[in-house]
Amino acid sequence: MTDYPLLCAQLRALTEGVPHRVANLANAAALLYDALDRLNWAGFYLTGEDTLVLGPFQGKVACIEIPMGKGVCGTAAARRQTLVVEDVHQFPGHIACDGASNSEIVVPICKNGRVVGVLDIDSPVFGRFTDADRAGLEDFVRVLEELVF
Repeated sequence: MTDYPLLCAQLRALTEGVPHRVANLANAAALLYDALDRLNWAGFYLTGEDTLVLGPFQGKVACIEIPMGKGVCGTAAARRQTLVVEDVHQFPGHIACDGASNSEIVVPICKNGRVVGVLDIDSPVFGRFTDADRAGLEDFVRVLEELVF
């Protein structure tokens, strides 16, 4: 079981007072990729003009742009809600950046009432993400919203 309060404390220690957004997001992605088991990708997409653009991540190469409202990431951003997908192959319009991914969680990142990006985590394991993961990763994103964005 992942210790999300510890991860949030570690993230806070890494980012507090550090004015470099890309570096902070790179460390956040590395922190998650190291701490969570059974992942093949952990990182960020940042809001562009009607798209999400690849940001810092850990894992295999990824899609560079995702249209807003498309795929799991774009849908989570457009809806402004966390999406937990047990089987990405059953998700309408799923964008397969890595064919090995079978489940996914995406948490929107908001600042001043608008979506500024998403946290995206993929796993090769079907049904990998739980309600505890959802709550813990939403808390992790709240730290990012406070200190990084």
